[in-house]
This record gives sequence, C-alpha cells and structure tokens, in this order.
Amino acid sequence: MMNKNASERTEKNMKYVIDAVAGLLWGALIAWVNSRINKKAIEKNSEKALLSANFARTLVDIAALAAVFLLRKVLPFSFEAAICGTAASLGLLTVCFAFLLSRPEGPGRQNGRSAESDAGKSAGTGASSGTDRPEK
Repeated sequence: MMNKNASERTEKNMKYVIDAVAGLLWGALIAWVNSRINKKAIEKNSEKALLSANFARTLVDIAALAAVFLLRKVLPFSFEAAICGTAASLGLLTVCFAFLLSRPEGPGRQNGRSAESDAGKSAGTGASSGTDRPEK
C-alpha cells in the first residue's frame, strides 16, 4: 500500500505535469499567432513588412510570458512549470511553424515551382544559367 507521503508526492508531481501542459498549450497558441503574423508579412513580400512582423512577434512573445508572470497569483497553476512550458513551446513551435511556412507546396516541388517545368526549361535552352531565377 502507498503511504500518505507517497500519495501526496504523486499528487504534487501530477500537478506540475498538468501545469506544464497548460504552459505548453498557451505557448502553442502564441506560436500559432506568430506564424500567422509571419505568413501575412511573407505574403506582402516587403522588407519593411518582415521587419515589422519580427517586431510584432517579439511583442507577442513578451506579452505571452508577461501574462503568465502577472497572472501567477490568480491562476491555479505552478508558476515555474507554466513559464517553462510556455517558453519551451514558444521556442520549439515557432521554429516548426517557420519550417512549415518555408516548405514548398505539394509533392515534387522546389522553390514553389515544379521540378518538371524546370527540367523542360533547361532542356530547351541547352545551357543552364546557374541561377534559380525564372527567365524573363
């Protein structure tokens, strides 16, 4: 049989796990918001839009972490577990979402163009220009 101390320890450990999962979910939501900001900036195809998006994403990250810090006395979560979960999720998922945004669409596509169309262009000219830019 489990004694009272072991039961209390297990309950406390589970609380930390649940609190960390809550932080992970909060961080995942914020990372998704950051990916939407990034996607809109990429669609505008402007250096100014990308710089503004980087600044906005930084503000969103700071606001998310500040929310966990400022609500630490109000929410029933362990502050340490929630802030670690939020920071870990923000870091990892921001990279994953950025990778997904940079991935070419569809199978067999490179840099947004199909491999077959590139092969047809180079086969028709007989020489390659050595760049990935489309010919005008």
